[in-house]
Amino acid sequence: MAGLRLFRQEYAVQSGAESVVVLDFETTGLSPDNGDRAIEIGAVRLQNGIITERFQQLMDPGRRISPFIEDYTGITNAMLADAAPVSTVMADFADFIGDDNLVAHNASFDKRFLDAELARISRSYPGAFACSLLVSRRLYQDSPDHKLGTLVRWKNIAGEGNFHRALYDAEMTAYLWLAMLEDIREQSRLSDVPFDLVTQLSKTAKKSVGSFFSRW
Repeated sequence: MAGLRLFRQEYAVQSGAESVVVLDFETTGLSPDNGDRAIEIGAVRLQNGIITERFQQLMDPGRRISPFIEDYTGITNAMLADAAPVSTVMADFADFIGDDNLVAHNASFDKRFLDAELARISRSYPGAFACSLLVSRRLYQDSPDHKLGTLVRWKNIAGEGNFHRALYDAEMTAYLWLAMLEDIREQSRLSDVPFDLVTQLSKTAKKSVGSFFSRW
């Protein structure tokens, strides 16, 4: 893990978009609209570019998960048998989020599950969501693809763990996020990167990225 500590120091920045909660869900399937549920949540809190807290819990979705999900995530039905109910874990996670803005890789997926699970317990969150996947498509147009594992290797981000487990994916997304903020700082010449700048960048046409930074 020494490489991760060095990476945090190298990419630490001072305020704005570097103080967020980065999260990742593992789930029974692709959509809560089809009845799928969360089975694991992992998250890290960044404060001024440093991970200060971690949150990880398995949760019982109330039914067995498929062999495909067991193989894909490494989370088994036996592991979930003793896990707390989704409602209990999500209440704790809502407290963990607090007022912070949120980041996820392919955030539309994680946001759908977060919103659906919190709605079940009448909870919500005040922060905004940013998608590191959409930002990476603007910043790293030469990358072979924009999957989390590909980008972690492409940016030479050190890590020890298994993708498709929630906490590891959240940690790797956090380090990728910090790397992107450093690249944004260089292109925008801003010492502090506002969260709003990053969310606006994620919606900018790829061909307009250069002019976007010139406006800042």
